[in-house]
Amino acid sequence: MTETKVRVTDTIANPAPLGLLGFGMTTILLNIHNAGWAPLNVAIISIGIFYGGIAQIIAGIMEYKKGNTFGATAFTSYGAFWISLVGIWWLPKAGFNAASADTVGWFLTLWGIFSLFMFFCTLRQTKANQVVFGSLVLLFALLAIGEFTEKTAVTHLAGYVGIFCGASAMYTAMAQIVNETYGKKVMPL
Repeated sequence: MTETKVRVTDTIANPAPLGLLGFGMTTILLNIHNAGWAPLNVAIISIGIFYGGIAQIIAGIMEYKKGNTFGATAFTSYGAFWISLVGIWWLPKAGFNAASADTVGWFLTLWGIFSLFMFFCTLRQTKANQVVFGSLVLLFALLAIGEFTEKTAVTHLAGYVGIFCGASAMYTAMAQIVNETYGKKVMPL
């Protein structure tokens, strides 16, 4: 009997750009609202469910398949964050009790703590990921403070940080796509 070696090639595309774009674009749109530039509206709700939520969960599941625990945890968790946030906004319209500012503040605090631990993991990754997660930790801190204190100025400041955070995620996604497409480093990470 002879032994045959079979080489298996991973043909699954890199899911990180999908997850980063779902996160980045949704974060920018919501934080345009947080900065005071637009009211909370159906565009923000829809992107929160479908791109920030569902697309990131899909990217997270694909990261599981690729064996990337960090990517799987980050994308699946933040996808669930967006769907949960939309639930906080819209479930009271279905008769559920609305969340208090303190409860939302604790919700955001927990996400900030989670993001801080994820940020520590990025210290072994690219500078681009460090910028995304570092600004995300600051964003959650400011949003939580804004909820606890009910100070609009803090939430507006958080909006500007959120726009930067989302833009950095979009840049990271596009850099990965462009670099892979050209087969070389065109955009630094």
